[in-house]
Amino acid sequence: MKINCVIIDDEPLARKGLREYIADVDFLYLTGEFDNPVKAMESLVNKEVHLLFLDIQMPKITGLDFFKTLQHPPPVIFTTAFPQYAVEGFELNALDYLVKPISFDRFLKAAMRAKEFYEVRQKNIAELASKPDEPEYFFIKADNKLVKIMYEDIFFVEALQNYVVIHTGDKKYITYLTFKSVEGYLPSDKFIKTHKSYIIAAAKIDSIEANDIRIGQYHVPVSRNLKDEVMEKLLKGKFLKR
Repeated sequence: MKINCVIIDDEPLARKGLREYIADVDFLYLTGEFDNPVKAMESLVNKEVHLLFLDIQMPKITGLDFFKTLQHPPPVIFTTAFPQYAVEGFELNALDYLVKPISFDRFLKAAMRAKEFYEVRQKNIAELASKPDEPEYFFIKADNKLVKIMYEDIFFVEALQNYVVIHTGDKKYITYLTFKSVEGYLPSDKFIKTHKSYIIAAAKIDSIEANDIRIGQYHVPVSRNLKDEVMEKLLKGKFLKR
């Protein structure tokens, strides 16, 4: 597939470098280039954007703050001359984080991650489309192979910087996906987001105490702002009382 890219960077030389790199990668296609995040809004809303190259340090608004304003953000690769922003970038489930000056080999590695992300997503969409009423499993890329994950085997899903960890009864699988993309594949009637970094399988819960959910040997946190919603979903029609 062609991955439609948009560049947002206030530095002309940085945009030129990314533009040339994108032109050298056959599966990338540049559909927009902007020196200001506000100017990019129309393209991000009205056009099909698969990948965003977003600078962090810009006048008026940082790339991080701008990205947080997007209701349906595309997968993002942050670019910056300041590596101290890496942690916050990964917390936003960025596909990658490129520190300027960006070499072509490092850019290509990031581009390949984006390609793998879409290949896995397309495979999952095809599998679900073939059985629209029976979503029993999906595929992830882990340990350099495609691994089938059965919904019934999942205990919980954990976000880990720019990776996702899927915990099953006896294994855990680390895959290069965004937390949001995995959340989108899981049936909402069986899986519940308890925290910005955790999704649990409701059927696997052993006990609940305060802001802590016990699943087997694991303790999964419940964030304060999600607790009421989580408890309502878990207990609705299933809480026996006198």
